[in-house]
Amino acid sequence: MTQRLHLVYGGELVSTDSHEFRDPSAVHVVGIFPDFASAHAAWKAQAQRTVDQAQVRYFIAHLHRLHDPAEAASPASTA
Repeated sequence: MTQRLHLVYGGELVSTDSHEFRDPSAVHVVGIFPDFASAHAAWKAQAQRTVDQAQVRYFIAHLHRLHDPAEAASPASTA
């Protein structure tokens, strides 16, 4: 089976319609996860903890796509 690592990270954004962090040095790295399901669970837990903070957002980065540029370019690639 192919390893598909995912990074969960987040923090306070400049505005709610932006993806720019207010303070990039304060980005919260939740962790690296071996599959999308566990990354999604971690993302959901962090998002729920910060639900009352409108400008705080968490994201999932597909690290496995950085290792295989062909996969990143493929429209058929999935999480």
